[in-house]
Amino acid sequence: MDLEKIYDMYFRDVFYYVLSISKSKEIAEDITADTFLKAMKNLNKFDGKKDIRAWLFTIAKNTYFTYAKRQKIYSTTPLLETINIPQQNDSLECVINDENRLEIHKFIHSMENPYKEVFSLRIFGELPFEDIGSVFGKSSGWARVTYFRAKKQILEYMEENKYE
Repeated sequence: MDLEKIYDMYFRDVFYYVLSISKSKEIAEDITADTFLKAMKNLNKFDGKKDIRAWLFTIAKNTYFTYAKRQKIYSTTPLLETINIPQQNDSLECVINDENRLEIHKFIHSMENPYKEVFSLRIFGELPFEDIGSVFGKSSGWARVTYFRAKKQILEYMEENKYE
């Protein structure tokens, strides 16, 4: 496996995933760089049984949580005013517009895990349910149910607060 090719293919995915959980561009850049350094050091340990992107996301998640623990920033990191969300063909697309984006991110940030993380992996990381399940050591069905429950929470929040 060529790490340069992996880097070119997955840098953006890993960066957006870390950005979705860290809410900081600078932290996301640092964690993404650390993720690829760790991947480079451990590429020989990757057995190919799961998707390389899921493996990178697992490294990124663990790297971020280690960083957060050291910095004691768990949920106190301020949200960015604007985050470029990759376009999705998802029913939430109608809810996510420029006016609502910040409010949705605030709500997502306040959600309990695993809902917050599964939703972020699906929307920001664009991972299939099989890969999300493998990140958590669960089935694709578990990932699918968790994602739809998270989406339902967001839609209910938006309806309660009368967002378009």
